[in-house]
Formats: sequence, C-alpha cells, structure tokens
Amino acid sequence: MPKIQIVTPNETLPKQADAVVIGAGIIGICTALELADRGLKVVVVEKGEVAAEQSSRNWGWCRQTGRDPREIPLVLESLKIWHGMNERVEAETGFRECGIAYLASNDLEYSKYESWVRNHAATYGLQTRIIDSDDVAKILPGSTLKWRGAMYTPNDCRAEPFIAVPAMARALQAKGGQIFTNCAARGIETSAGAVSGVVTERGVIATSRVILAGGYWSRRFLHNIGIRFPQLGVLGSVMRSSPVDTGFTTSFSGNKFALRKRLDGGFTITHNHYSVADVTPDSFRFLYDFLPVFILDYKGLKLRLGQRFIDEAKFKRRWKMDEVSPFEQVRILDPKPAQWILDDAKQALQKVFPAFQGVQIEESWGGIIDATPDAVPVIDAMDKQPGLFLASGFSGHGFGIGPGAAKLMAQIVTGESPCVDPTPFKFSRFEDGSRPRPTTGL
Repeated sequence: MPKIQIVTPNETLPKQADAVVIGAGIIGICTALELADRGLKVVVVEKGEVAAEQSSRNWGWCRQTGRDPREIPLVLESLKIWHGMNERVEAETGFRECGIAYLASNDLEYSKYESWVRNHAATYGLQTRIIDSDDVAKILPGSTLKWRGAMYTPNDCRAEPFIAVPAMARALQAKGGQIFTNCAARGIETSAGAVSGVVTERGVIATSRVILAGGYWSRRFLHNIGIRFPQLGVLGSVMRSSPVDTGFTTSFSGNKFALRKRLDGGFTITHNHYSVADVTPDSFRFLYDFLPVFILDYKGLKLRLGQRFIDEAKFKRRWKMDEVSPFEQVRILDPKPAQWILDDAKQALQKVFPAFQGVQIEESWGGIIDATPDAVPVIDAMDKQPGLFLASGFSGHGFGIGPGAAKLMAQIVTGESPCVDPTPFKFSRFEDGSRPRPTTGL
C-alpha cells in the first residue's frame, strides 16, 4: 500500500448539511471543494481514509494525449484548474508540466497515433503532434531501440497522487467543509420520493443533495437502493523506484512500460498495457455490458479467477440501515499487485533504456480501477432518485480529469450552466440500448 498523508478528520458529525459527498477520493474531495467555494455547507463521509484507494495509487498523469474524444473538453477544463491548484490549496500537489510521449515501435502503432492526432488535435486546439525517431531520441536519449516515432504533447502534466488529494482535503476544511473518515455511508433516507438524508454508521445527516463519488464501491451502494450501474473493477499494478538520474523529465509509454518522474527524483513505473480483471459474481451480472470491452482488449486484459471471487461473493447485496454494510467490512481496498506484470515492465524498461539498469524498486502496489463499459465516467443527476448525483466510473482517468469533473458535477448539483457538454457523461446511456464502448482505438 503506498504511503498516504493522513488528513485529520472533523470531530462531531453535523445533523444537517447543504450537500453530503460520499467518498474522499479526488472526485469527492474536488467536488466538495467546488461546492464549498459556492457557499454550500458541505460534508464528506469516507469509509476509510482520504485518497487511500485508487486516488493515491494511479500513475499521476494529467494528460490530453490519446484521450477518448468525449473526455477531451473535460480534460482541457481540468488542466486549467490543475495549473492553479497549488495556489488554490496553498500547498504542494506535485503538479508540473512535463510533456507526455506515446512511443511507436512499428508502422502500425505510428499510423494509429497519426490517426488520433489528425482526427482530434486540431479540432480541440491541442498541442499534440507526431514526432519522428530523431525527435524521440532528443527527449528520451539512450534507447537501444530506434523508435518509429511518437505521439507527443509537450504541455501534458503530472502530479503526485499521494500528496495532492490530502492537500485538497485540508483546503476544503480551511473553507469550512467537514470531512469524516472511518465513517461509512450505509444508504440514504427519502421523503416524498426525494433524498432527505444520508445514513452513516455514526448517525444521520439531513440533506437534500447527495453526491456519490465512491469509486469501485459506487455500484454496490446503488444496488442497495435499486439502481443498476454496470461497473467492474480492474487491477492496476504500479511500482516506484529510488531516485535515479536518467535525465528524463518527459513521461512516456511504449513497448511494455509507462513511467513518470516523481518529485523525490524516483520514477513511478507500470506496464503500459497489461492489467488484471478478476472474475467476480458481477462479471457474470454485467457480461453483456462488458463483452465488447473484453473482445476489444482481449490481449491486454488478463482474466483471473481466484480469491476475489470468494471475497466478493461473501459481501451482502442488500442490507438495512441499522446493519453493518460492506463498506465497514473493507475500510481500504488494498489488493496485491500482479508481480509478473511489474517484472515484465521492469525487464523491458531496463533492456530498452539501460539508464534504468540496477535501479532499486522501493515499493509496489495494486489498485482497483472503477471501470464502465465505455471507459467514460458518469457525472449526472440520478433521475430515478431525485437529490442523488453520481460521479463515478472514471476507468483510470479520474486523477487527471478529476478537477474538471468535479466542477461539472458541482454545476449540475447547483443548477449552473455546465462548463462542458454533459451529454457524454449521462447515466441514461447504459439504459437506452446503445451499448456504449471505448472509442479512442489506442
């Protein structure tokens, strides 16, 4: 488990709030920060600790490169916010402009990247461009491979997940927002069909607005109130190195690896394609929804049947508000990384970039990515339950697009004009028979 900065929680659970956010990851905390800036009395309840799950376990990339075109406007909005984040929260988040390169080792990859740039870069005013092998060698010297070229965005960025979200959380508290950790939300109360409160393990908070930002746990919460949300978990495996002077500042992905430089001088390293999809009971419940994804990414998504099937089968699917919920049974989801994936990435990296030979791996971890069938999040009001809003299913993109997504969510909650077109993020796309799927082609 990566080390996180513990945020001191508030002490006394309030009886009432203008809005309650469930989940203290980057989406929940940023949404609460946006609402607090609008003058709302906002409370965040979290079953474990701030950013203890995927919000502290991701790659730390804040990228435009290779995004699903439905997300690009949200990415651009998010980067505007990220650029002022250190000043906004009056703390270090690790946000830096570094550039990101997607390396092409053959003509097929090169053509794929050319297509993405041709179809999207000019349309959205991106700086993304195709560079040749000589330019790759300039920004990433010392490769034993002669790369065909790369898709390169010089103004893409990075930040430090394990310090950024806690910094945002403290800024929220400084603005009067309250955060309660180790305080699971069990469900909601309603009056005349609309939300009237949140039931937590410590008591009820009266409110007319609830924002569910529970990451991987959102589907289970919604199921208990009769809403079907097609969402599955994907295991991402990541490691970090000791400080090493390679001369690289650009983040990049290619061959079998992806990495970014860290503030401490080390690197966050992962596999650029392989991830594990543990077979669980939900895998069968949502098989029809996710079958196109499995077909599209059958080489990179490794199915595994093991202990997680048993663990998840034991969880209650329904519970009463006076019963212990699954969220209290697992305070922090801390899966083991797939070591073979990390070994494969490390060996390939050291072979292609000898500067990494002998580098010491200080730590490795796993994280569960909350995935939707089209790898695009839901940011929407729930029509089936007035007063309930959902911001979940970010499919591994939540850290980079989190601030923009939070702004959009806050605007939906307060009835403001949205900063981007919210249509791609509607919940209804999972109910209209369209069977949405990823569209980047990368």
